[in-house]
Amino acid sequence: MADHNDPNAVNSIFSDIDVSAADLYDIFGFPSDDKDGGEKVVIALTFASVPDAGVFDTDMLYRILIAPDKRIARPGKDDQSLEGLLKYLDGVKSKYLSVLKPAEIRVTVDRDNRPHIRFFNFPGGDFSAVIDANVNTTLKSPKGHAIQTFIGGRDDAFFNDLPGFFRSINYAPQYYHVPHSLPELRELKIPKTLIELEGNDLFNYDPAFPNWGNGFKKELPPGPYEWKGTKFKKDAKGNFRFVYSGHDARAGQNCNAIILEIPLAFLTDNPAQDRIVNAWGESWVLKAANKIETIPDEPFWLEHPHVLLDAWTLDDELKKYKLVDTDGQAFADAALSEREDNRQLGANNFWLAPHFVRRLGHLGWGFGPSVTALGLASAFDHDNSPISVHRTYASVIEAFPRVKKMLFQELNMPDDSWNPKGLPIPLRRPVDVFIPNVNSIDMDTTGTWPFGRRLEDQVATRFLSLFLDMSATLNGKKYNVETLNDPALWQSAPIEPKTPPNPMKNDKPFLKSFPYLAEPW
Repeated sequence: MADHNDPNAVNSIFSDIDVSAADLYDIFGFPSDDKDGGEKVVIALTFASVPDAGVFDTDMLYRILIAPDKRIARPGKDDQSLEGLLKYLDGVKSKYLSVLKPAEIRVTVDRDNRPHIRFFNFPGGDFSAVIDANVNTTLKSPKGHAIQTFIGGRDDAFFNDLPGFFRSINYAPQYYHVPHSLPELRELKIPKTLIELEGNDLFNYDPAFPNWGNGFKKELPPGPYEWKGTKFKKDAKGNFRFVYSGHDARAGQNCNAIILEIPLAFLTDNPAQDRIVNAWGESWVLKAANKIETIPDEPFWLEHPHVLLDAWTLDDELKKYKLVDTDGQAFADAALSEREDNRQLGANNFWLAPHFVRRLGHLGWGFGPSVTALGLASAFDHDNSPISVHRTYASVIEAFPRVKKMLFQELNMPDDSWNPKGLPIPLRRPVDVFIPNVNSIDMDTTGTWPFGRRLEDQVATRFLSLFLDMSATLNGKKYNVETLNDPALWQSAPIEPKTPPNPMKNDKPFLKSFPYLAEPW
């Protein structure tokens, strides 16, 4: 079953793919509340606990790349045309590829299960250490910076109704035995939707099998795999049926993690100016191990564009490994990159911008009418369609007018607590969030998404808020990233079950001090 939104090569959602230590789960990042000795940032990269929680695969290499930067000043008047979007992205691309030089933390684990951690190209100095797994360790940099470090097993901090998400996009491998070798049987050509479609028996909730899609799969029946209905499903009381249950599909599950609490002064020589800490993670597997054979050891550059860059940038050690997974911005992979192996690009995902526009257009025709049917205002222009539609785009020019408002609207926050200093920090927009694919941590905020990612953030539900019209109001309050996480909204909505899409808290309470993630089960 799917445990997260994984790249296809290590996605255990497929009937013929095993769980892999190369499967990155999440990268969290937020300013630490511990200001003793100066500002610090917490970064936690989580991944599959293979072979076990706190026990590591010795064929793996993990990287955390970090690039501090100034906060981008947005022009007073944006050019919100397609040309303006491409010009903006080109400017960001030039900055990431030629101006910012990311430093790196690299981790391998030896056969005694002892992590080897190395720090490269940081202003605070290069150094390395061999530490014990599953123990809090304080490392000292050459300039005396204290770096709290934990590499070991933890409770998985991802709390999410994954079966609900996959039901919303009609993703067959979550509900049926579908092998990796049949890509045409992944997202079936049925409209995306937040509300069940009348007659969509391939995916609608089946009371005879309450665990269907969450530990139990059916055999995929013969095709055709389509939907020819005309309306959303309603019960005898006139209520819609939610595709989400609000249950935590990861409850009681573990992960392995690299967790660090790093002084900002170690990351940059100018902490007062560099208020943004950009971070992303990568997993690499040793070529000689002959693992993850669905990714070739020497990929063809047209299918895997990162190969061209790698030829010039990889050191001798990395040339012995192959890149498997990257993790930066929550839901960039699952919703926009569609988990494709050749789209695991980390910060260098600029070439995916046209695909993201077309993909948002496709998703909008499904989620937009669903939002409207519930009495909410949608930012996607769906021509007031009364029902979700399956529509794809070959042309960015055709898709862009539909998604323009979604891309450029500011994502309102529920209150001002995200900005404790009351600084003039602009609200982020989807176009700022997903390209490049990094966790962009603003040190003058609490680091709650989209200004980073805190452990307690329900990012899956916040992602769905992109489809809301942020200029609209509900009960006198503007829509915001937490609107769909408000139980009162669902209690009054004509829908069953009356629950937010995803669980509102983790299965275990997070710790108040380092390493913050709860102990493993």
